[in-house]
Amino acid sequence: MSTQNLIIYKFVELYHILDELSLDLNLQITFIDTESSLKEKVKNLNNYLIISNKRHLDISNQYVFDNSPINIFKLIEKINIEFLKIQFNSQSEVKVNNYTIDLNSREMLIKNTKLKLTEKEINTITYLSKSNKPVSIDELQEKVWSYQSDIETHTVETHIYRLRKKILKTFNDNEFIISEKNGYQIK
Repeated sequence: MSTQNLIIYKFVELYHILDELSLDLNLQITFIDTESSLKEKVKNLNNYLIISNKRHLDISNQYVFDNSPINIFKLIEKINIEFLKIQFNSQSEVKVNNYTIDLNSREMLIKNTKLKLTEKEINTITYLSKSNKPVSIDELQEKVWSYQSDIETHTVETHIYRLRKKILKTFNDNEFIISEKNGYQIK
């Protein structure tokens, strides 16, 4: 797992407490007291949580510590929960070409247009998007549908046909999933 960066914003007392525990917590802890320094630091981080003692509206990934005193173990538990939320949200979106695939809501998005997808459609798109070459029907049957390749079925072709139709109707995109002579591909 990547380093979890904890930023203490304008809350020096909490910084001193957590800094003493930082090795045990497996966190990179930074104290910041100006908004410009905060924006500069956040711009260079992927996985971060900001703790402050009051809400700052323009800050994301923020936990407001406004309920003191608090047991240190409860605080550490809350920090870990916030990091889990951040990790969950960051893993929920996949970029495929110009589209964003939201795995949690099972939606495909571009600008303000959304398309609701089934779990198999999401799995098909994500599997195809990870391949640099066309993926055969047999491979999709085995990896996405968990079918044996010796079973005679048109499940893959039918699903991809319907998925392409949905994408064409919603996004007017006829080139998202391309049929090649040896399979399907997202370029």
